[in-house]
Amino acid sequence: MAVSRELRLAGFSAPQLHGLAKRIGRNHKLAKTLWDSGTHEARILATLIAEPEKVTGTLMEKWARDFDSWGVVDSACCYLFVLTNLAWQKAFAWSRRRQEFVKRAGFSLVAYLSYKDKNASDSKFRKFLQVIEREAWDDRNFVRKAVNWALRNIGKRNANLNAAAIEAAETIRTQNSSTARWIASDALRELKSEAVRSRLERKTFKGL
Repeated sequence: MAVSRELRLAGFSAPQLHGLAKRIGRNHKLAKTLWDSGTHEARILATLIAEPEKVTGTLMEKWARDFDSWGVVDSACCYLFVLTNLAWQKAFAWSRRRQEFVKRAGFSLVAYLSYKDKNASDSKFRKFLQVIEREAWDDRNFVRKAVNWALRNIGKRNANLNAAAIEAAETIRTQNSSTARWIASDALRELKSEAVRSRLERKTFKGL
C-alpha cells in the first residue's frame, strides 16, 4: 500500500487502524514515515507496525518528545515499547520527566509490563512501587490516572505483589495530597476486592 495513501488516515477508527496494521504487517521504515507525518492516526498506525527489535533508545526518545495525546502514548507503550529490551529502563527514566505525556508513558509502560512481561521478577515491580509512592502527588490528569493504573496492575500480577501494592497504597494514602489519596483509595478498592483476591488465589493454586 502506498505511503501517500497511508498518510491520509484522518478519521480512521481504532478497529480500522488495527485492521490496516494487520494487512501491512511489521514495516519499520513505513512506521517512521508515518510517525514523521505528525498526524494522530498515522502515529497510532506507526506504533502498530514498527518492528520492536529495531527500536532504539534514540527512537524512543524522539517519539516520546512528540507525544501529544494519551491515545498515542498508550498505543506506543502497549504495542511497541513494551516489547523492547529498553522498556524497563525507559519506564524508570520517564517517570521523572516533567512533560505530562512522557511521564504518563513511564507509568503506562509498567501497567503493560505487569501482564506482558512474563519473566520479570517481583523485585522489579517492588522497585517501581517506590516510584509510584514518589510520584503520587502529581495531579495532572493523564499522569495521576497512569500512576493509579500502574499501581493496580502491579497488584494484580500475583499474590505477593498484591500485598506489596496494598502496602504501597496505604503509604500513599497518608501523603498530604488529595491526588495521592484518590490514587490510593481507588487502587485499594480494587486490590482488596473479592474478585481480585479470588483470581489471585486461583492463579496461585494453578502454580503449585
